[in-house]
Amino acid sequence: MREDFLVAFVSKKIKNEFQLLKSGRFEDKKLYNSINKIIDELKCNPESGTKIPKRLWPKKYVNNFKITNLWKSNLVNAWRLIYSIKTNDVIIVSVVLEWFDHKEYEKRFKY
Repeated sequence: MREDFLVAFVSKKIKNEFQLLKSGRFEDKKLYNSINKIIDELKCNPESGTKIPKRLWPKKYVNNFKITNLWKSNLVNAWRLIYSIKTNDVIIVSVVLEWFDHKEYEKRFKY
């Protein structure tokens, strides 16, 4: 698999939560593997997810992370991974902001 792009977590806390999934319960491990699969996809194509229209962006993301774009990828059991793409002249990085179940996703995006 060719990997041309980087993937990072928005904070050490989010990265640690991701790592904890690996040694968690069965469902946690399934979620870890699903997130890992999406990370592999983002390393090949940062735009592999679904772009979220600006009118739906939660203010939390705009205020806390200063996003200029927002994407989602579907995970196992109707969970969602939310990320943004950051670029400069040399590098493109997908930044994982958070993940949550479908109920929390609907609440955050006011569906």
